[in-house]
Amino acid sequence: MNIETLQALGGLGLFLVGMNMLTEGLRGLAGDRLRLILRKSTETPLKGVVAGAATTAMVQSSSATTVATVGFVAAGLMTFQQALGVIFGANIGTTITGWLVAIVGFKLDLGLVLTPVVLGGALLNLFSPNPWKQLGWALAGFGVLFIGIDALKDGMVAFRGIVTPDSFPADTLSGRLKLVVLGTVLTVITQSSSAGVASALAALAVGAITLPQAAALVIGMNVGTTFTAMVATLGGGTASRRTGVSHVIFNLLTGCMAFGMLYPISWALQHPWGAAMASDPQMALVAFHTFFNFFGVAVVLGVTSQFAQMIIWIVPDRGTPMTRNLGQQLLTDPAAALDAANAATHKIAAELLTHLGRNLKQPAEKVSPGFLDEINNATRQAQSFVEAISTENETVEQNNQQALIHIFDHLDRLRHRALQHERIAAAVQEVSLKDRGLKLGALMRSFAQEEDIRYFASEANALRRDFRDFRERYRAEQIRLVASHSRELQNLSLLLDSARWLQRSAYHLWRIADLLRAIEAEQPPRSVEDLLAEETD
Repeated sequence: MNIETLQALGGLGLFLVGMNMLTEGLRGLAGDRLRLILRKSTETPLKGVVAGAATTAMVQSSSATTVATVGFVAAGLMTFQQALGVIFGANIGTTITGWLVAIVGFKLDLGLVLTPVVLGGALLNLFSPNPWKQLGWALAGFGVLFIGIDALKDGMVAFRGIVTPDSFPADTLSGRLKLVVLGTVLTVITQSSSAGVASALAALAVGAITLPQAAALVIGMNVGTTFTAMVATLGGGTASRRTGVSHVIFNLLTGCMAFGMLYPISWALQHPWGAAMASDPQMALVAFHTFFNFFGVAVVLGVTSQFAQMIIWIVPDRGTPMTRNLGQQLLTDPAAALDAANAATHKIAAELLTHLGRNLKQPAEKVSPGFLDEINNATRQAQSFVEAISTENETVEQNNQQALIHIFDHLDRLRHRALQHERIAAAVQEVSLKDRGLKLGALMRSFAQEEDIRYFASEANALRRDFRDFRERYRAEQIRLVASHSRELQNLSLLLDSARWLQRSAYHLWRIADLLRAIEAEQPPRSVEDLLAEETD
């Protein structure tokens, strides 16, 4: 008995390990295709449901789908209402694992047959380049998963006749509620509803539980998945927290509807026309799991807009608008995290440039130290988030990460220049500098509304080139005027400093725009050699 118990527990452990390997391999194989499907298939909530179900089934992980979706919302590439469709669909996608386990693990009984697949997958993973490496990891995980199912089934056989349906709460209202709670606890412990469903299928196979009892457990397991989502969103950004809360509320609503279905299931099993379910309880259980998730989506889909408004009311915005969507949950997906960081950086730059541009138009409207402190705090928060993102060498993600860190440096320098009020005032009040000061201010103010960053970067580059050439001429001209007593000496330093302020501010503006352009084009930032060439051409 003790050996069989250990075997069942070991089988459950192998299932969890295999599931994790399978998910990692499939995510690696899917690559950017998962993100592409989600971005292009969410025009309506229904399309979002289909995309969410498809991507979750593709990578066998609802968390991968959810994190990518949160990243799109944080980056402004997807509305929260569109994201809800994906989250609903992910619930349907997770039920595919139950079908896979029931058919391959219990009907076909392929655990032993798949042992060579584990070896083949391991060799592929060890000695092959990507994507074969990821394929090997997924194949090895697939094999380990079903070897675990075999061990779980063999271990559960020892409980036949010892653990019976009578060992569990009776088929009453309170008994069913207890089973739901038990299913929830099991999922919280294993952090996998798929493992719980597999355990319920194994218990059904040896007659340890009845179909209604297994159905109540599965309802609890469906609700239990929300615990992971809520923990992952604690302290996260607004998009992450709204996603977690919507997941919890949706699964609770779906669980309540599914709980009401337990009565007709029990009633049907007592009549001859319910014999099909009684003869194949495992397939009936996974069908029930899929059906109540489909039913929940169908009910909520028609009121997605109202559901979104309710979640937004429950989880209001908090913190500065510039960085409120930078949640720690996003760090598990570098691409999603960089999307969110890029959006936050755009907002920080837009705020700083808008205020600085207004100051150049109206020197009396100085940029307040309090606002600059807010910009500094947002920049530090965004920089810490970007530095925490784990990227691989010589990848698009690492290039984007480096570009963002460069931008933070240029934002700091511009923020410092925003405090130089005397130079700013001279740049737009001195006749010889006024035209260029107003041009720079107008370009800065237009940043927030500019939709084509390539065009803006080109305009900024042309302006900073003009300022670079102008500054040298201006310096020589002002010194000549002082020498000929046409200008007072005490004004010379301020005018030269203002000309330098315009030139350096134009340079920082161009670098910020050019780095954002490089991120959008998925190009590496300009090298030092390129920048030096730009300065000397």
